[in-house]
Amino acid sequence: MIKLPSGIELQNLIDNLRILSWEASEKLTYYAQIVKDSNGKRNILRNDNFEDPVTLADISVNEIVINKINQLYKDVNWKILSEENVKSGPYNPNINQDWVWILDPLDGTKDFIQGTTNYAMHLALNYKKRPLIGIVLIPERDELWFAVGCELWCENRNGVRIKPKPLKRKSLQEMSLVTSKNHGNTTLNKLIKKINFKEVIIMGSIGCKIASIVRRDSDIYICLSLPGMSSPKDWDFAAPEAILKASGGNITTLDNKDLIYGKSNFEQGGIIVASNNINNHKNICSEIEEIIREGDLFPL
Repeated sequence: MIKLPSGIELQNLIDNLRILSWEASEKLTYYAQIVKDSNGKRNILRNDNFEDPVTLADISVNEIVINKINQLYKDVNWKILSEENVKSGPYNPNINQDWVWILDPLDGTKDFIQGTTNYAMHLALNYKKRPLIGIVLIPERDELWFAVGCELWCENRNGVRIKPKPLKRKSLQEMSLVTSKNHGNTTLNKLIKKINFKEVIIMGSIGCKIASIVRRDSDIYICLSLPGMSSPKDWDFAAPEAILKASGGNITTLDNKDLIYGKSNFEQGGIIVASNNINNHKNICSEIEEIIREGDLFPL
């Protein structure tokens, strides 16, 4: 049994998270239909920054989740770190306290605007800066992934649970890589070519990528943030990390260290590797590191 703040009953919390997740799913699919109309697409945009867009879907789901948590648990000593609240102005949720919710109401906003199915909602509860509970909601697949400690399951809107396929140990060259659609990175592309993966799958949303690994549709994801460029943030990785680790996979920095949450800039920079098998993960990271060194691809 995992530890929760005083007065919180686990099953009740899970039930409430399930309700708010499907409410968020309805809102996301509602706006997804609007996006299919070119005029509707313009109407839901709330900024002019194509590299970091914000839509009505982001804002609406942000309000749904935060309001629901605050209403249901108004006396609980936890804080909420949300991507949209950070974007909207100075925001300090006291990330150094023990319990912090980490929310990305719409991961894969660019893909969402482009009308693809690769978008997700992330919600994680971190305890002492480590993900304890994680939710990755993928509306277009009717998938709600739950990780509670070491326990993992996926359910659809009707409550039917979906079981992932068994784990397989694979060499680096036997793996299928899932990589980004909207984040061009010449250094990462060079690395991908040198490794010569069995297959390269293009997909938006980190949550969708990690879920594809958990689902066994792919095997590995590599995130490489170039110096001076923008990096993923805590809300991109906290919930996906929870479901991946609960599935038997792992996600670390290239030197096989756990991701560190709660830094002042919320950034997850450098090279991050997510793979399908924790028992093989360290060797995979070492092999990738050696390829990077031999090719002098990235400062290590």
